[in-house]
Amino acid sequence: MQASIHFIQATETHTMSHSHQALLLIDIQMDYFAGGMFPLHDPEGTLSRIEQAIQKAHAAGMPIVHIQHVVDPARGPAPFFNADSEGVAIHPRILAAAPDAPIVIKRHADAFVGTTLEATLSQLGVSELFVAGMMTHNCVTHTAISRSADRYAKVSILGDCCCTVSEMLHQIALSAVATRLQVLSMAEAF
Repeated sequence: MQASIHFIQATETHTMSHSHQALLLIDIQMDYFAGGMFPLHDPEGTLSRIEQAIQKAHAAGMPIVHIQHVVDPARGPAPFFNADSEGVAIHPRILAAAPDAPIVIKRHADAFVGTTLEATLSQLGVSELFVAGMMTHNCVTHTAISRSADRYAKVSILGDCCCTVSEMLHQIALSAVATRLQVLSMAEAF
């Protein structure tokens, strides 16, 4: 029996001006794909949708920021995302789609903690965030509901541009976070 989780999306009208918005691409790294140390549910489909979101962001003149998780070597090896491993690399299709986007290195689920993310977004003049990436229930949601994210006028998760270990956990995470922010489809965002 396949479980189905439904969530209510906010009905606020989304502005069409993208001048102060940015697309955050979280942890789209090789360990999450087939052959990696921790393959997720539907990473290839998610990758394709994220590529489409990147195209739409470029067309709208919206800046893109890559966020890459690299385990702190002082804490010893981890199951995945170890420095200098093949799996820590950002997926090459994502880098090809947004080759000039800045890369923010993080060591925690919340991409604002101990990183240059706030400074990068400030330099770009960003006041609204669209969050996409992997894993929905961890780094995507922790970044989107970060206390630092509260400083932005609006934060939205692109629900169809994220994935995690299972579709059910993905839907549960989106449902849980929908009380704090908008969960939009890519079509709704662009």
